Amino acid sequence: MSVREEESAAVKHTRGKILLSCIRMISHLRGIVGKPAPGLVTVDVQGVGYKVMVPMNDWDNLLDAALTLLHTSAYVREDRFDLYGFLDPRTRTLFEELIGLTGVGPRMGLELCAVPRGLLVTAVNAKNSQLLTTIKGIGRKTAEKLLLELASLAEREPQIFIGEDASALGARYDQDTVAALTQLGFETQDILKVLESLPSDISSTEERVTAALRAL
Repeated sequence: MSVREEESAAVKHTRGKILLSCIRMISHLRGIVGKPAPGLVTVDVQGVGYKVMVPMNDWDNLLDAALTLLHTSAYVREDRFDLYGFLDPRTRTLFEELIGLTGVGPRMGLELCAVPRGLLVTAVNAKNSQLLTTIKGIGRKTAEKLLLELASLAEREPQIFIGEDASALGARYDQDTVAALTQLGFETQDILKVLESLPSDISSTEERVTAALRAL
């Protein structure tokens, strides 16, 4: 490599470090939201449009053309730069903790952030890794490791799970109900959303499956 080429490479490397530092300084975006595709939004901030990926539950709650604040997290690699956004800063913390784990990338991180927080609390308190396998893309081994990491996270960052009463939510996220509906071809996100809305007096798995099928 010639001296000129080395100087050019050094300049590019320096510019890259500066750009990376600037990107990581973006902690939130406030602007007009567009919803071009499920899980993807655009945020218009004073004429500059940012493409942001969000968990599906946040996407469902966002209003098209509304002024919105999203708490953001940047994911930067040599070949990609992606922005992820969240309505709740606690969810952003959860996402950043999750993608720091071996085997958990941004896609799986979003899937985990989109499930009701009560399901994660229930899994941790009951030490039930099987419950996590109902989430799209998570197999048995990943679920077992993830359960340990979630338990550790709950100790380090308890504010992420504040307000989630596992004892009240455990029956609602009955593993057998979720498994039965998953086998019928329904997506985990849709199943959990419906189960969350069911009356609390439905006590048996059969009744929950029947009630959920009416709503799905």
